Amino acid sequence: MIDRDRFPVDPWRLIETRYSFDDAGVTETLFSVGNGYLGLRGNHPEGRQAHEQGTFINGFHETWPIRHAEQAYGFAEVGQTIVNAPDAKVMRVYVDDEPLSLDVADVRSYERELDMRDGVLRRRIHWVTPSGKEVQIDFDRMVSFEEKHLTVMRLEVTVLNADAPVTVNCQLLNRQDGEDVYGGTPNATKKGGFDPRKAERIGERVLQPQEFWQDGTRSALSYRVTDSGMTVAVVADHLIETENDVNARSLIEPDIAKNVFRVQAKAGVPIRLTKLVSYHTSRGVPARELVDRCRRTLDRAEAEGIEAQYEKQREWLKGFWERSDVCIGGHDDLQQATRWCLFQIAQAAARADGQGVPAKGVSGSGYSGHYFWDTEIYVLPFLTYTTPLWARNALRMRTLMLPAARRRASQLNEAGALFPWRTINGEEASAYYAAGTAQYHINADVSFALAKYVRATGDVDFLHREGVDAAVETARLWSTLGFWRQNEGYESFHIHGVTGPDEYTTVVNDNLFTNVMARFNLRFASRVVRDMATEAPEAYRHMVDRVGLDPAEPEAWERAAEAMHIPYSPTFGIHPQDSLFLEREVWDLEHTPREQRPLLLHFHPLVIYRFQVLKQADVVLALYLQGNHFTAEEKLADFDYYDPLTTGDSTLSAVVQSILAAEVGYQDLALEYFQKSIFVDLADLHHNAADGVHVASAGGVWTALVAGFGGMRDHFGDLTFDPRLPADWPELSFVLHWHGSPLHVSITRDALTARVPSGGPVTFEVRGVSYTASPGDDVVAPLAGQGPVRPGRPSLRQFADVRREDGTLLSASVPTVTTTIPIITEAQLAAGQDASVGVDG
Repeated sequence: MIDRDRFPVDPWRLIETRYSFDDAGVTETLFSVGNGYLGLRGNHPEGRQAHEQGTFINGFHETWPIRHAEQAYGFAEVGQTIVNAPDAKVMRVYVDDEPLSLDVADVRSYERELDMRDGVLRRRIHWVTPSGKEVQIDFDRMVSFEEKHLTVMRLEVTVLNADAPVTVNCQLLNRQDGEDVYGGTPNATKKGGFDPRKAERIGERVLQPQEFWQDGTRSALSYRVTDSGMTVAVVADHLIETENDVNARSLIEPDIAKNVFRVQAKAGVPIRLTKLVSYHTSRGVPARELVDRCRRTLDRAEAEGIEAQYEKQREWLKGFWERSDVCIGGHDDLQQATRWCLFQIAQAAARADGQGVPAKGVSGSGYSGHYFWDTEIYVLPFLTYTTPLWARNALRMRTLMLPAARRRASQLNEAGALFPWRTINGEEASAYYAAGTAQYHINADVSFALAKYVRATGDVDFLHREGVDAAVETARLWSTLGFWRQNEGYESFHIHGVTGPDEYTTVVNDNLFTNVMARFNLRFASRVVRDMATEAPEAYRHMVDRVGLDPAEPEAWERAAEAMHIPYSPTFGIHPQDSLFLEREVWDLEHTPREQRPLLLHFHPLVIYRFQVLKQADVVLALYLQGNHFTAEEKLADFDYYDPLTTGDSTLSAVVQSILAAEVGYQDLALEYFQKSIFVDLADLHHNAADGVHVASAGGVWTALVAGFGGMRDHFGDLTFDPRLPADWPELSFVLHWHGSPLHVSITRDALTARVPSGGPVTFEVRGVSYTASPGDDVVAPLAGQGPVRPGRPSLRQFADVRREDGTLLSASVPTVTTTIPIITEAQLAAGQDASVGVDG
């Protein structure tokens, strides 16, 4: 899947040995550097030939009116799009006034690396100019994890075999509105077909110039965003070190600042230029104040010294890997990819500091910089079990959004709060309600992530002061969104008109995932409120005052949870994805041409909605998240049915399929899905890595390793393990943090070994046997095998003889084909039955 001559395997570095313009967008994403607040795409310092010259700041956005072709009450009205912040990456080199330009330069050697221990992007080039001068150029770029607002870039130029005039042109550039380095179109993008995953483009000016100036080698630009009112400032300073003669010139305009250094270089005498840059943003602070903040950031960094910034970066990452690393024995290629994924989560979340975690982090403009449920279900598990502070910060983003969520629920005639499907500022930004607003399960996802965080960390302080408000308000929504039905001898609670995780099936009744997760939400809220009343009465009183709790509400939530309708089909022996799912026709994925994938780019939604076909795991995700409510037999039956229907058009899907495949015994298939997940971006498997890192998939990789192959579960707040180590993996090891204690887990084919190097003891189960690991002692749990093993993969042919309740047989077809292909058994195929003629009903 990866050209290993160009991208060799290294467990700690992503290395590129040859530059190509053909996949510039992908490599810009792969070599991005960021810290969760600030992100710089892996553009080359020359500032040319880019797919997207990107500098992104988490939460820094513009708003714009959503214009619906046909308006209706309650539709989202204001869109939000991440803004391309002023670009400080340009450090352009000229020798004899000849520019280094990778498209035409005679480059004799080239290497670029993302070092995941140092947190630095490096590039080394040996360039021969047209006049025969040999030039060595070393460059590195770092976005500091310790200093949230700081990035450092260093350039060293040495003319090896002659004296020559060398010029380094450093720039700050407003690419969002201003011109390119050479006067090109601002923020130009390649023309292409329709793709809803890309960011919106705003035609009007976005960044309004405020204060801009130069003082010696310092340059400052600042702006106010036209409609959102946000402000941004960027200040750059330049430190040059060389024994050559130097003079400096500068230029400042509202959309560009230049600091140009002219050097009379002697052969073999290096020129070292360090560019320190600070970014600050605000939702309303005047730009002038942000400029002052940038100056203070740079003053502090310069006083500490440049090397100190790199050393702090190394120390920060040393701590990150000590508490986060996952090691796969004997597979350096998978080790490299795993660490790249984990590093991307750090780059997306570490310094988000109360902002959300965008679907693309700060590595690209894909999905407009929006926050989704990806954070709660796919990213927060990693944060919770490795760096709980980051998880708490991400959860605070949701509690801060509660006022807007309450307004949204009221607008949709519901009680409580409804969190937005996609957003930056807390307001719903999804214009397509069927696959957006209708995904009410976002409420349960937030509550679920909150519960997992509290149970893993014991942080009841956060729960009582902030988190409980979200639990209460989300439970209130389910109590009014759902409704009761009276049946003979019993009553049931139903939720209609919603969309589950599968965006190929929308606005349905009793979506299984939604009902199961809503049940959890209701029970959790009821339990927390009751526990607070008895165990933390003062916190309880404050909560009652904040949310206006009626003492009767917890009992009502519990009653609704107990009566929640969980769809089940005795005919098929599975849980239907929703009340009508099994009545639809089956999409024949096996005979769908590859050029018509993903389906969302080739078929109208109405076409897709008529079929049993999944964009991503839906029921299967419920089986994992709420696995304690399903039997092993039910999990196997459901996985067997839904796996052949799942396209994997969403990068959120394969990690979940991998986890359940491992649990039910399809161990080769589990590894196959895992590899699809881990190489989503590195191999550009979905052909959109150029838009930014798939952060949720990267988070899911950790979950697939720890929960899938490691077999970790934490139902009811109890830590358990049931490993499923792949056959050719000699060992898998990882670290979990449980109530403040690090638990180091190592799994081989014969045993699970656990140790706690510090903190208190950790109690856990391995396949039903209880163990306690105390500091200083290794605990060894013997393993008899790695669970059930099933060959191959599921096929819908097992349902060939099953009739729906109306007596019809399942049949599979592709919308562009007129014939219908029945699902027939292997025996029928062997007998020569013609599969080209439909036998539907």
